[in-house]
Amino acid sequence: MGIIGWIVLGIVAGAIAKLILPGKQGGGIIVTMILGIVGAVLGGFLGSAIFGASLENFWSLQTWVLAIVGALIVLLIWGLVTGRKRA
Repeated sequence: MGIIGWIVLGIVAGAIAKLILPGKQGGGIIVTMILGIVGAVLGGFLGSAIFGASLENFWSLQTWVLAIVGALIVLLIWGLVTGRKRA
């Protein structure tokens, strides 16, 4: 899968992760898209490292699940980092 595929997958995975985990994480739609792209790459890396999963097919359910799980992890971490601001 090429870089454009990862970007598209990350944007959609970030949107799905935001639907699954709504809340007051900092940032708007641009930050959510960037976090989704980072999460898709993280999910792909973890999936191939832990499960030996091949992520070469864009339309594979396995690819999408790993990207969404990665986006959820990144979104949770982002929420913890930005949610602890105190005045």
